[in-house]
Amino acid sequence: MGKVYEIAVLPGDGIGPEVVGAAEKVLDAVQKTSGGFSLKCVHGEAGYSCISKYGTNLPAETLEMLKRTDACLKGPLTTPEEPGSPISAAVNIRRTFDLYANVRPCKSLPNVYSLKPNIDLVIVRENTEGFYFAREFEITPGEGIAIRTITRKACERITRFALKLAMKRRKHLTYIHKANILKLTDGIFKKAVLDVAQEYPEVSVDEQRVDAMAMQLVKRPEAFDVAVTTNMFGDILSDAAAQTVGGLGFAAGANIGDTYGMFEPVHGSAPKYAGKDKVNPIATILAAGMMLNYLGEAEAADTVEQAVRRVLEKGKTRTYDLGGSAKTSEMAQAIVEEILREKD
Repeated sequence: MGKVYEIAVLPGDGIGPEVVGAAEKVLDAVQKTSGGFSLKCVHGEAGYSCISKYGTNLPAETLEMLKRTDACLKGPLTTPEEPGSPISAAVNIRRTFDLYANVRPCKSLPNVYSLKPNIDLVIVRENTEGFYFAREFEITPGEGIAIRTITRKACERITRFALKLAMKRRKHLTYIHKANILKLTDGIFKKAVLDVAQEYPEVSVDEQRVDAMAMQLVKRPEAFDVAVTTNMFGDILSDAAAQTVGGLGFAAGANIGDTYGMFEPVHGSAPKYAGKDKVNPIATILAAGMMLNYLGEAEAADTVEQAVRRVLEKGKTRTYDLGGSAKTSEMAQAIVEEILREKD
């Protein structure tokens, strides 16, 4: 049977159960074709729907379940925006497990609109501090302060993570900052990048200010390999980068620490489409592939990605965002059939 991995599955809110269910079907298929491992999936609750039931969007039982597993596949979660409401469940999980590296690949896909045909970049985002430290204060009515926390330690380890990734790719790292304005905090980040980069002389390193990088993603996204930046800059730029290769329906993300990983689609819960079997599940399916790679099953991960690419290349199964009418379940089934066909 090979190795057995225990996977926490959090279906989430809105369209979450549908896209996660699609990804689970793909994972079932790739287990059959690989024959070298198996996944034991355990399901838990998290998200907006939990608040009325448990008083929190991340129940203690779910956290304990995560601690017993090897990795987590998470669907989109709705986060309340009212002051005093629970923080994002995803942010809570990142903090609890110190998932300091947020990894968001953007790659041109067949028959999917892309600004350029040869985009292949990864944005590596520091995942534990910055404005996501979420410390805000109201000084007087109508006047508030948010604290942005940047530490040398966090900057060093995210840079090292990004450089190791660049070594496996095209050996090019771009670091993104706004040190001309945020001289102290982004100065810490910039110095940490340059110091750690000396340990990787094979990697070519250059810099972009965050506003210029936003422009460059539109102008020449194919020029970038691995980009590393602080939390909020990375959050914004990675969504912009996703649009260069077809949008959030294709954007998968990994949250990785030293001992645990959580994998998710980048898009939101889209409640207006919940239960309609309509949305594109590819982002979640690609996130499941990233999870396989994290677990050490690189061949299975590649099988998932190549099956997605073949379905898109054939162009017969296209969800509404691709100008077609295929259902979520039909896209999942088409990808499953490609995986099983490869085995035959």
